[in-house]
Amino acid sequence: MAKTYAAGLLSAITAAATATAATSRLPQTTFSDGAIPSSSKTESSSKVQNDNPRTTSAGFDPVPLEKGGEALKQIAASSYPKQIFEILKKQEETKQAEFKNKIAEYQQMKAQLETEKQKITYEEEKKLAQSQAQIKSQMAKYEDELARKRMQAENEYHRIRNQELVKLQEESEIRLEQARRATEERIQAQRRQTEKEKAEIQRETIRISEMAAAEARAHEARQSEEVNRRLLLERGDAEREKWISIIHATFEHIGGGFRAILTDQNKLVVAVGGVTALAAGVYTTREGARVIWGYVDRILGQPSLIRESSRGKYPWSGMFSRANNGKGFGDVILHPSLNKRIAQLASATANTKENQAPFRNVLFYGPPGTGKTMVARELAHKSGLDYALMTGGDVAPLGSQAVTKIHQLFDWAKKSNRGLLLFIDEADAFLCERNKTYMSEAQRSALNALLFRTGDQSKDIVLALATNRPGDLDSAVADRIDEVLEFPLPGEEERFKLLKLYLDKYIAQAGSRKSGFSLFKANPQKIEIKGVTDDIIKEAAAKTNGFSGREIAKLMASVQAAVYGSDNCVLDASLFREVVDYKVAEHQQRIKLAASDKPN
Repeated sequence: MAKTYAAGLLSAITAAATATAATSRLPQTTFSDGAIPSSSKTESSSKVQNDNPRTTSAGFDPVPLEKGGEALKQIAASSYPKQIFEILKKQEETKQAEFKNKIAEYQQMKAQLETEKQKITYEEEKKLAQSQAQIKSQMAKYEDELARKRMQAENEYHRIRNQELVKLQEESEIRLEQARRATEERIQAQRRQTEKEKAEIQRETIRISEMAAAEARAHEARQSEEVNRRLLLERGDAEREKWISIIHATFEHIGGGFRAILTDQNKLVVAVGGVTALAAGVYTTREGARVIWGYVDRILGQPSLIRESSRGKYPWSGMFSRANNGKGFGDVILHPSLNKRIAQLASATANTKENQAPFRNVLFYGPPGTGKTMVARELAHKSGLDYALMTGGDVAPLGSQAVTKIHQLFDWAKKSNRGLLLFIDEADAFLCERNKTYMSEAQRSALNALLFRTGDQSKDIVLALATNRPGDLDSAVADRIDEVLEFPLPGEEERFKLLKLYLDKYIAQAGSRKSGFSLFKANPQKIEIKGVTDDIIKEAAAKTNGFSGREIAKLMASVQAAVYGSDNCVLDASLFREVVDYKVAEHQQRIKLAASDKPN
């Protein structure tokens, strides 16, 4: 018990002495800038202060040392001093190792603090660089914004100045144009007055000459009327006597024959048999001819799908119709670029035919009434090919017969010695996408038949399709197309030419056509045109924006009807403008109705 107490006491004294020595040996933790932590400063200041009069000025307390000496004396006086000393030595070594570990931890903390300081310094420098870069970017953006605003201000100034110059130039041109028009109107008024006076003089001269001629013819007719009447009476009496004698002789022969047949039984049987055989022969001949003609029509005739062709219904009829298989561009006026492309396509098709190369298929698309069918006729005519037209709407009613009719059509087309341009109008009616729900099985079969016959490029047939909705065509049909031509609505220049064309056709040439025989048919009245100048026609061309070629033709037909409905059969500028305004309003109303019918 005494040994245990001595050991504990000695441990306490040694720990106190060790703590005092360790405190004096601990390094002071400092930062790189030489600062000492506040806790260390506090501890140092507390150690330097000497409040105990028994300690030295350095803060050393000799009491634990004195206690340690007394403890050593007790150890030396104990029975086991060596074992106690070893225990104390091992405890001291353990405490020294712990002290070294703490020193290593303090150094590691110092290194970590140094690392964190460098990291903070780096972060601060990085933030400073980013801030400087951001400030520099904002300055550059601000300078760029100032330069752009300055450039915009200069451009706006130049634009306003150019607008003012253009406005002044337009006003000058308008004044010049008004002066020119006023001068032309005065010249035209004088010219019309002169022509009117000249026409009055000519009409008066013609009236006087016709009255003189009519009086001469009436006098001559009165003189020859009596002679002609006597000759006609004598000729009529002679003709009447001749026909009476012929009728009497005929009835006498017929009556004698009937009497001979009725009185002789053998002749009666022969007559009845002859009449019966004649009737049977006529019936047999008629039915046989009908069957034979149906067979000939099926083999040699034109397919029922063809609505129009330059070949004629039968091969021998083509020789009479080929002389008039084209009328040129006729009543269609095209844009110059489109006209050039069609001419190039016609030339290429003609050369392809001469060199026995495969033909190229074409697609015409655009609004209705823009001249697709007329151009197809012209293309066939210029290329030296035959021409045939069918419509896609004729295929669906055929039902299960559609496939057979398609094959008959292509077989008939291959028989053309010159090559044939097959024009399918409204092609989207049966060449639409095959996945449409409303498409019947017969229509799909007809489409597949056409795709089969056009799978390879042909040296005999040029396939020309026309549609208002090219997007509805089946992808396989679009793959067969080599050339695509768009037919847009006519521009103002084209509308001006169309108006002049149909003005000449429906107005100027109306009543001037000569018929071959007009004994009982009165000649149509000729329309007189007054004051319808090119300026008025140009004004109408500007108003008819959005009109197709067909609508312009209908407009001029309406002008013709309005002229025939007037009292004096004269077309003047006011009547022309009135009809044009009416048709333009009707066109706009039709567009509004079509837009209102479309689903939202």
